[in-house]
Amino acid sequence: MKRERIIDYYSGFDEWGRLEREPLEFIINMHYIREHLPAGGCILDNGAGPGKYAMELAKLGYRVTLSDLTPVSVDIAQQKAQELGVMQQFDGFHVLDATSLLGIADETYDASLMLGPLYHLQTEAERAAAVLELHRVTKRGGVVYIAMQSRMRMSINSLRSPQQWKPNDHMGAIRSFVEKGIFDHQDEGRFTGAYYFNIQDITPFLEQHGFATEALIGSSSLGAMLTDEQQQYWRDRGEYDELIRYMIEAAKDPSILGISSHLLYIGRKK
Repeated sequence: MKRERIIDYYSGFDEWGRLEREPLEFIINMHYIREHLPAGGCILDNGAGPGKYAMELAKLGYRVTLSDLTPVSVDIAQQKAQELGVMQQFDGFHVLDATSLLGIADETYDASLMLGPLYHLQTEAERAAAVLELHRVTKRGGVVYIAMQSRMRMSINSLRSPQQWKPNDHMGAIRSFVEKGIFDHQDEGRFTGAYYFNIQDITPFLEQHGFATEALIGSSSLGAMLTDEQQQYWRDRGEYDELIRYMIEAAKDPSILGISSHLLYIGRKK
């Protein structure tokens, strides 16, 4: 997938707003990010979009470097840092391709995030390049957080709402998607140029590129299965906070991984 199409998509998409409208993914990811972070140090948020995670890490006192492929997203991130009063925590805002982190030195970061680039790297060579770059810039023993999307969940979405996920509106296309993991939306302006992982392939792929696995988390947990009406029931009972706590715990259950649209791999550089 040509980078220009991805840049065009994210230039017009409100990723910051998405994480606020659908907060469960962010809540779960931040819970497990914080659980594995060192007490202090320098963090790279690579493929950061408008910087929702980077801002939270800056608030916690970490030194943060932000990079993203989309110039508009990097500009928004700088504005957010100013608005939130955390600009002093940032060591730089860079427009970079995750497959080539030009200008970033080897073994610079105590922790590195890559919560987006693997969504859009459709070839094995591109995915390997991005993972190897993350490995290169992370200190030995440093923790990494890498997001990817579930092939099974996308096949479920296609079966449930075929008109929303063209060309996956007939079984031949869905079969091809399940085999290859590649999805290019037929409708203009929709999420496209994507790659989805089989759950069983994630850990071996990252371990063969120099990481030791600590956890694999279902970032959207059971939330992917609950409608707004069903969640409202627990709000009305005054038990929504307990529901969130349960979904954070359930995110670690291996049986959740296939139904979770977003996944979080946590590992350490060997």
